[in-house]
Amino acid sequence: MYLKKGMKIVILHTNISGQGDPIVFLHTGLQTGLVDYEAQQEFFIKYNKKVILPDLRGHGKSHNDDFNDYFVDSAHDLKETMDYLDIHEAHIVGCSLGALVGLFFVKEYPEYVSSITLSGVMQKMPNNWLELHSKDVESQKKLLKDKKAIGYFNQLHQSDWRRFLYMAQDEEWYPFEQTSDISTINVPILMMVGEGRRDEVESAINYRNMNKNVHTSIIPFASHLVHYEQPELFNLNLKKFLDKISEDKKSFK
Repeated sequence: MYLKKGMKIVILHTNISGQGDPIVFLHTGLQTGLVDYEAQQEFFIKYNKKVILPDLRGHGKSHNDDFNDYFVDSAHDLKETMDYLDIHEAHIVGCSLGALVGLFFVKEYPEYVSSITLSGVMQKMPNNWLELHSKDVESQKKLLKDKKAIGYFNQLHQSDWRRFLYMAQDEEWYPFEQTSDISTINVPILMMVGEGRRDEVESAINYRNMNKNVHTSIIPFASHLVHYEQPELFNLNLKKFLDKISEDKKSFK
């Protein structure tokens, strides 16, 4: 499904498949909804879910590449997209960049969220943040010289995908002021993290101590991209989480 940008609102290019309870999957940086969550789409369609895969602004076929207030604007893009699709409430799932957008979204528009599942998030700035950031910037510079990678991303994105890398080169790009506190989120939360990322594991545990709505799953043999590195475990954990929410709603009624 292709949704064009309007004059005053931004509707994200969105792929929709399946029927049932809606799940919105928010992709990682430099990916698209369809490319990043292929395994999740196939899995959850079988379990009667409507799988919604938007391309975040500046990615895929979503053309808006204004990155001045990226996370706030991206959360608003998602709200407008759900309004356009007449989806009043959905389960939100995001990893890395998508998780950050999801976090902004649930804080700003909680009435749209049935639950939220996050992976690849840091609660607080690591002590070696500047060192980590410097390594990331060097990797990005190498990527920008890789002709094969450039060709791949050129065909994947219709906007200038390099703008995302330029945004991430700022030492203060990561929204720690938002990730530091999730105590006010009042919907079920699932944190799924790979054991290979100590900072993300510690963050998930901190979140569990901060908010009684948090469930934590530490996935073995995985790192930052749990849904990609361990798709079967990710899918089964997410299904169990969503099934429990459904059961609780039925019991409440």
